[in-house]
Amino acid sequence: MESKVPEPRQYPRIRLRGSPHERGRRYGEAARDRIHRSRRGYEAAFAQAAGWRWEQAVEAAAPLEAAIAEAFPAYVEEMHGIAEGARLGFADVLTLNARTEVLWAATARQAAAMRTAHARECSAFALLPGRTADRHTLIGQNWDWLLQGFDTVVTLEVEQDDGPNYVTVVEAGLLAKMSMNSSGLAVATNALVTSEDRGAPGLPYHIVLRALADCHSLTDAVNVIQRHWRSSSANYLLAHRDGAAINVEAAPGDHSRVYPQLPVRGGLVHTNHFLAFLRDVTDVSVYAMPDSLVRLQRVRQAIAETDEPVTVDSLHRALGDHADHPHSVCCHPDPRDAPDRRWATIVSVIMDLDDRTMWISAGNPCEHPHRPLTFGDLLDKPSPLRPAPAPAPG
Repeated sequence: MESKVPEPRQYPRIRLRGSPHERGRRYGEAARDRIHRSRRGYEAAFAQAAGWRWEQAVEAAAPLEAAIAEAFPAYVEEMHGIAEGARLGFADVLTLNARTEVLWAATARQAAAMRTAHARECSAFALLPGRTADRHTLIGQNWDWLLQGFDTVVTLEVEQDDGPNYVTVVEAGLLAKMSMNSSGLAVATNALVTSEDRGAPGLPYHIVLRALADCHSLTDAVNVIQRHWRSSSANYLLAHRDGAAINVEAAPGDHSRVYPQLPVRGGLVHTNHFLAFLRDVTDVSVYAMPDSLVRLQRVRQAIAETDEPVTVDSLHRALGDHADHPHSVCCHPDPRDAPDRRWATIVSVIMDLDDRTMWISAGNPCEHPHRPLTFGDLLDKPSPLRPAPAPAPG
């Protein structure tokens, strides 16, 4: 009997331009159905995690608006635009963008729920030119999430007058997740959780990710992470077209809870637990996401500890790894879980910063190839902080 080949899946591509509010409105209109699916999906997720109604989630998210408005008022305008275009309330869109803080706040306040709040998340990497076959800088990840993600992912291609242009693969209604921009900066990310993740006011995780898409350099990006009070833990894996990369683990709080790491043998790999020794908080990431340990080993072995130059094809194989299945790098639903608690690799992304190409597998890499997306001249916009090229002799 022949095995069934999955139908090719493609996530919508949406091009945005204009003022922050106009970009948001166009986003909301273009992705309206998927944004409503995001809202319904998180309403169910909050109820499953802690028995919270949507109204309780909105109430928990509301105090975060002030921190966003103080640091990045344009992002509040973007969210207002999304709400208008999607025909939702602003509070709904704010809650989607604070979904990490709401989920952890809900479970942290209910110890019984926290004891069952096991999850699976992401496997990320960055490789410098000395480690890749074509001497390009590569960065990317698998993003593992609840199955609802298959119906909500979009790719945003954003033109800005007041910042670099950028591309981000993100859940509909959220501002940003994995991204690369015209200044040569790219971002991959992992969820983390500590004893201090209680949804306290500060910048939400996905707002920090949006701010990173506006950065021109690695130094800009590190400053964004450390100079603002953050509401939740996260890992930010950053790479630049110049051939440099930094990994930044961050717990809730200020600069004193930021833990940077530099590449080893030209590579960085991260999953869903802290690698640094935490000074004044307790890491509970491995408790919440125990498969992180095996995934870290497997990706390190495949791309960071090998002497073979890395290619997009070898990354595709590494990101399709099934060791420790179904909790593997290429994550599959666990049949022992209830249907609304099943997870999978929703999207796998490889970004070539030299070619300005994003390779996307729209689902499990073992079933879906990484297909290249190019963006015309969107990512060719020069950075105002870099010197113009010297004129040719003569």
